[in-house]
Amino acid sequence: MELPFGKKSTTHLQNIPLIALLLTLILMIFAITPLCYPFISPSFLWKWFSPSPSPSTSFDGGDGMMNVVLEKKCDIFNGEWVPNPDAPYYTNTTCWAIHDHQNCMKYGRPDSDFMKWKWKPDGCELPVFDPVKFLELLRGKSLAFVGDSVGRNQMQSLICLLSRVEYPIDISYTPDDKSRRWLYTVYNFTVANYWSPFLVRSKEADPIGPTLTGLFNLYLDEFDEDWTTQIDEFDYVIISAGHWFPRPSMFYEKGHIVGCHYCLKTNVTDLTMYYSYRMAFRTAFRAINSIENFKGTTFLRTFAPSHFENGLWNQGGNCVRKRPYMSNETTLEGSNLEFYMTQVEEFRTAKEEGKKRGMKFRLLDTTQATLLRPDGHPSRYGHWPQENVTMHNDCIHWCLPGPIDTWNDFLLEMLKMEDGELSDGKFYKSDRKLIAR
Repeated sequence: MELPFGKKSTTHLQNIPLIALLLTLILMIFAITPLCYPFISPSFLWKWFSPSPSPSTSFDGGDGMMNVVLEKKCDIFNGEWVPNPDAPYYTNTTCWAIHDHQNCMKYGRPDSDFMKWKWKPDGCELPVFDPVKFLELLRGKSLAFVGDSVGRNQMQSLICLLSRVEYPIDISYTPDDKSRRWLYTVYNFTVANYWSPFLVRSKEADPIGPTLTGLFNLYLDEFDEDWTTQIDEFDYVIISAGHWFPRPSMFYEKGHIVGCHYCLKTNVTDLTMYYSYRMAFRTAFRAINSIENFKGTTFLRTFAPSHFENGLWNQGGNCVRKRPYMSNETTLEGSNLEFYMTQVEEFRTAKEEGKKRGMKFRLLDTTQATLLRPDGHPSRYGHWPQENVTMHNDCIHWCLPGPIDTWNDFLLEMLKMEDGELSDGKFYKSDRKLIAR
């Protein structure tokens, strides 16, 4: 149809908004492009328009076509406990390494459901500990646990998990039962633990102290040479601490008293246990970063909350729950949160410092999973009823078999990632975002 000169067309196309035309064009590209260029899929195009994580590229090996898959990242440290009828994978009768105070079945614990749970990360699976895989990965290598009795608790769990393959021989340099060294001869793998409950140099100043639990002198800027002079030979070091810091302590720096925690001395400022906790980790990480010959990987195993209810450990508190919490039933708060935050903050600083000389730091973040397990402690089943013990109800350590076997599930998964074995989208966060205060 001809239009008179000077007159404008009024066809309906002019009334279509520009955005509609653009959307139509995009849809046509999505529809037509795969027909013309089969190696380009809609998912390939989608990455240019989606804010999702960058996809990984793989080849299927069949027709040579490129497959682009959007990997779903998975933090193995966030999840829930789910029933696992196949557990446990060892017992107190098949493993000799269980310390009596964690041998709950020996001392008559009547329930066994606490052993039959598995950690299920949100969005992926955490494989059950494979002792053969672990020993193959660490063939010819060495691993040291540094810290208090909870760290030793994890080492004993590891020995029990590995007992399905091989028992180690004792090659300890000292008769001190608090620090031991073991060798797996078939795999030439060494595991050791170094007793250092405060991580820095310390000594007991008064065996009674203000609370009848002793008074300790903590030299917060001085290395504990019982472990700092030993770890340069190890490939992996797992450092942890926490449950000794609430004890009354005097704080020294540069040889002088700078404060205390609950020392009840009128002329000494109470800086609280949080001050000593931060300074102890700062000094411990500084020690690691200053060891010239140490080329290994340092893991920080984060704080493991206790679960005393109805009183403190020395005031009748106990832990009698029979099942795990769901993640929405409890939160990390109070001193547990403060300890965790302090550790992570000092860890991140040390990691940045370590990068300058090629040091490797990794976060073994067990806090959330452990927080959800009030059912896994010995309680009163770590000794005979008539025994005179310091901690009548133990809600700090963990029954073996028990929840902290999962700490070694985490450890193996991280070692596999260090070895470059995993590429399926699972990961651990060595730089978790700090919780807002």
